[in-house]
Amino acid sequence: MTTATTLPALTAGTWVIDPTHSAVAFSVRHLVVSKVRGTFDEFSGTITVGEDGTASVEAEISVDSINTKNEQRDGHIKSADFFDVEKFPKATFKSTEIRAKGSDFVLVGDFSLHGVTRPIELNLEFNGVNPGMGHGPVAGFEATTVINRRDFDISIDMPLEGGGAVVGDKITLTIEIEAGLQA
Repeated sequence: MTTATTLPALTAGTWVIDPTHSAVAFSVRHLVVSKVRGTFDEFSGTITVGEDGTASVEAEISVDSINTKNEQRDGHIKSADFFDVEKFPKATFKSTEIRAKGSDFVLVGDFSLHGVTRPIELNLEFNGVNPGMGHGPVAGFEATTVINRRDFDISIDMPLEGGGAVVGDKITLTIEIEAGLQA
């Protein structure tokens, strides 16, 4: 990715996502009136910063690691009705642009899920850099976006008798990242 926007204080090199201090979470409407929340517990990624300050992001999520704190629901979500993890075990993201938006940023890239790749935009907050705890500097980020599951061919319909659906179409993704600079 080539962009004129740079992230302040983020030095050149490869920053690796620390899954122990990061989270990939989502929420979706359930029965029209509430939300189901969950996480993907296995993920990885890098932020590569060039000498000129331009940055790119690549990430991978193990879709099979979904956790909504309900085994039966998780099993259904992993099935061919939703994610079909046997055929599509990974979701991926590869950035194409980062641009300033006030004091924050917009991270644009190609997101692949369920065999479909679509461009998405994430609102990105850069939380800064810390010297770390003896293992080198760490940087923090929070990114959010809303995607439509139907855009990724996850189109199960489970209508409710009184209107609406068991599962909403809009999925809110919240990604909290701590990444360490690799030597």
